[in-house]
Amino acid sequence: MLIVLIGIFPFHAYSEIRTFTDQLGRRVVLAKSPQRVVAFAPSITEIIFALGQGPRLKGVTQFSNFPPEANQLPIVGSFIDVDLEKIISLKPDLCIAIKDGNSRDDVRNLEALKVPVYAVNPKNLESVMETVLEIGRLLDVSGKAETVVEDMRARIERIDALVSTTDRRPRVFFQIGIAPIVSVGTHTFTHELIVRAGGINLAEGPIPYPRYSREQVLALAPDVFIISSMERGEVFERVKAEWSRWSDLPAVRDHRICLVDSDILDRPTPRMVDGLELLVKIIHPELFGQDSGDKRP
Repeated sequence: MLIVLIGIFPFHAYSEIRTFTDQLGRRVVLAKSPQRVVAFAPSITEIIFALGQGPRLKGVTQFSNFPPEANQLPIVGSFIDVDLEKIISLKPDLCIAIKDGNSRDDVRNLEALKVPVYAVNPKNLESVMETVLEIGRLLDVSGKAETVVEDMRARIERIDALVSTTDRRPRVFFQIGIAPIVSVGTHTFTHELIVRAGGINLAEGPIPYPRYSREQVLALAPDVFIISSMERGEVFERVKAEWSRWSDLPAVRDHRICLVDSDILDRPTPRMVDGLELLVKIIHPELFGQDSGDKRP
């Protein structure tokens, strides 16, 4: 039988078969180097573009808005609800999913249709960098992935060295939800960035996204108040103005209420290092020879 198969299929078809183990411990077999990729999360879209492989992307999920070129790609549904028929119509030879959000049933259904699905599960900066390296291996661009990760590591090390020069640890309240007020607990990307940037996360604890009343936030008396929400524009400014009415709040008194782009802080991509650098400037402006002030970074 093997002889017959070799006669039907050229030898190089077998030589291209590669087997990977994804971050969930699943075995994923690729018959060739993927050329038609569908990304199941905005973060995966960003990573693929960061690796210079945007032309391989044939489909993305809603809110895949960076880089701008991603806005031109077909949408295959939302982060938590992908459209299987749409995906199949794009004839992908690889889909890349993320554990925190994508449906297991969707993954199983695609695999039943012989569409390989590789799942990632980034939990912190270190595993984000490992995810970049793994996607680099999947797409045969390991060299580019290593360059991206080396740059990330170098920038993180510079931040660590800078933060180590001060013992001050301002108390930070980080608001991501408007109504109700929602913050970020210990087991989130943003918590790691706040702590690494030299701050104390006032919402740390086992609940990933705890809710607060206005009175609870006022009682916490944060030194730095950061508002980062997908609800931007006029709503963004209105929320800032509402908190600014509480003149006894240390963050208000010292003009340290800031609005920041949530995408660079909660998406597990190389841009998280941009977010880390931004947080250091917000939390420790004195390390950059700046005064704290009520201005958008």
